[in-house]
Amino acid sequence: MSINQIICDKNDLIENSGVAAMVDGEQIAIFYLPTTEKKIFAISNWDPIGKANILSRGIVGDYEGKIVVSSPLYKQHFDLESGLCLEDEKAPVRTYSVSLKNDKVVMA
Repeated sequence: MSINQIICDKNDLIENSGVAAMVDGEQIAIFYLPTTEKKIFAISNWDPIGKANILSRGIVGDYEGKIVVSSPLYKQHFDLESGLCLEDEKAPVRTYSVSLKNDKVVMA
């Protein structure tokens, strides 16, 4: 994945929710949380426990002080900052550095 690659427009995002995007053949889950300092987060869409590209459809929230997405399959919580699974440290997901630039989601 190349640096400064445009992934999508801000208008493609849903506040306080996730969307999936295909980047260089890999599905990425992008979460737009406008009330947080960082505002935008990206992790692999692949749920390593449920074995499906589904994390973009999970519920976003706060769990033990961490911003997480809950897998819609088995409800594990994945930290959107680190990618760690809070219930199983052996099942992390990849994180991506993304930002909003001129209303575009850009791989940083």
